[in-house]
Amino acid sequence: MKSEHPASLTITASSPGVLCLRLSGEWRMGYPLPSAEAIRKHLDPGSHIQRIEFDATELAGWDSGLLSFLAKVERCCTESGAAMAAGGLPEGVRRLLALASATPRKETRNRTDHPDILTRIGRSVLVSFRASEEFFAFLGEVTLAFGRLATGRARWRFSDLALFVQRSGPQALPIVSLISLLVGLILAFVGAVQLKLFGAQIYIADLVGLGMVREMGAMMTGVIMAGRTGAAYAAQLGTMQVNEEIDALKTLSISPMDFLVIPRVIAITLMMPFLCVYSDFIGMLGGMAVGIGMFDITYAQYVSQTRAAVTLTDLWIGIFKSSVFGVLVALSGCLRGIQCGRSADAVGTAATSAVVTAIVWIVVADALITVITSVIGI
Repeated sequence: MKSEHPASLTITASSPGVLCLRLSGEWRMGYPLPSAEAIRKHLDPGSHIQRIEFDATELAGWDSGLLSFLAKVERCCTESGAAMAAGGLPEGVRRLLALASATPRKETRNRTDHPDILTRIGRSVLVSFRASEEFFAFLGEVTLAFGRLATGRARWRFSDLALFVQRSGPQALPIVSLISLLVGLILAFVGAVQLKLFGAQIYIADLVGLGMVREMGAMMTGVIMAGRTGAAYAAQLGTMQVNEEIDALKTLSISPMDFLVIPRVIAITLMMPFLCVYSDFIGMLGGMAVGIGMFDITYAQYVSQTRAAVTLTDLWIGIFKSSVFGVLVALSGCLRGIQCGRSADAVGTAATSAVVTAIVWIVVADALITVITSVIGI
């Protein structure tokens, strides 16, 4: 394709150390355009050129073809250490060059960059330290918030507490019922397979009762609440972080810890013991259904055996565990929500992280409490 005004480049030395590029004709893609290699030859180390100027008074038209040429000229100037003065170029070209310079280049990961194992371990340790620091800072802020609540200086609403109690209590009963019933059935079946070998099916009641009251009731309720309520807390606070509602609260001198975290922590901590006791009861009903329906144990025998095996100490241990798990679920959900970034993807990541964090904390706490109760003999 030929143009009526072909692109032309004239290179002249306007003054010592200054090179002037005179652009004329149409600099458009599809037309033959001058090469930037001629300019590279003028910028050889022995040329002493320190600055390149432009004269575009005879420029008839331009598009990205001119910008591509100028990008090559700029690269030549960078390599030789010369300065490129774009003052003589059209205003639109100058704006596009400025925009291209202001836009950061996308960082590409070097596939050959594989840090050794010590580097990866060091990075993991640093990440763990930062996460621990953020957690203890959050825990300190929550403690201060409860201190303000105790002294009547916290700014929060009782209606929010009632709403969260409803959501983390009565509305969680259907899923707690289903999971607890199935756990009771599983415990009974697993125990019955072994106990039947010794003709001791009656001890299904002991197995299910102790298993539900001391461990599985609190544990399964904690896991359910981590996936249900903890994730919801993280998503709610994360969405508020994205919408800058938390920043608005800070602007109004309202502590997000007081207004957002305290009601959530109190609600789930209050509801967890009740859900745990309810889970224990439903789980024992599941075990009873297996014992009575499949192993010819009477209702009276099953209830009598359960009452003999389960003590109030066992019940209180389960309730104590559920309270601890409730605090952990609330803290993990609120922590990940407050730490959430400002994008939709970050909200999903915060919810997932809240569930994983809560479950890990629950398992660790349960192991510690179990060891402690074994050591002290209860």
